Amino acid sequence: MLRYLRADLHIHTCLSPCGDLKMSPQKIIAKVLEHKLHIIAITDHNSAENVHAVMKCAEGKKVVVLPGMEVCTREEVHILAIFETEELALELQSFVYDHLQGENNPDVFGLQVIANEFDEVEGYQNRLLIGATDVSTEHIVGAIHQLHGLAIASHIDRESYSVIGQLGFIPETLGFDALEISINTNDEEARKRFQEYSRYRFVRNSDAHYLDDIGKAMSEYLLEEPSFQEIMKALRNEDGRMVRAT
Repeated sequence: MLRYLRADLHIHTCLSPCGDLKMSPQKIIAKVLEHKLHIIAITDHNSAENVHAVMKCAEGKKVVVLPGMEVCTREEVHILAIFETEELALELQSFVYDHLQGENNPDVFGLQVIANEFDEVEGYQNRLLIGATDVSTEHIVGAIHQLHGLAIASHIDRESYSVIGQLGFIPETLGFDALEISINTNDEEARKRFQEYSRYRFVRNSDAHYLDDIGKAMSEYLLEEPSFQEIMKALRNEDGRMVRAT
């Protein structure tokens, strides 16, 4: 039986340098359960190293964690990459790391904490995760799709780090699976503002960098169960599945 499930597919952890250090695996899951979200995706900047810990924290609890990351392209376009398995997310991470230059300066950009499921610090990532890869937007979307993932254009209503803000428009050749609107724009406003992109599915996520951001924005998906495959069907309007930004 199909039912509406609440999903937030854009949540950062303490691994993202712009994320609060309180965004630890256990605290994230506690806040997600408080807001009764059914599905979340962990999408740190250019890395998936904290995905495993959050997934472990969610075991046995009423929430499904999808592995992902938010990739910054050569044009400084942010793209959400969401996968069915952790292994696929780590494959993209390996590709991204090969195309990411620079070393993090914690005093300037913030710490990049690798945590375990017990909220213990395992180490620090020294790559400049806040930076841009040297790979084009088109190539990143292609790499995500080659790994059978979903490529969602991040916060298209923002001037910075969005595909429209950086490129001026959304090329049809990119083949995004959905367009994300931020917490600052509701679905009705987005459809008026971006009428020329009405062929795409619009989703709304929190882009949470702080615990209190979680639950402030989400989408409702009409699904049979909380899973990656069902989310994919909803974004394609297949078999009665659908999505509505809230």
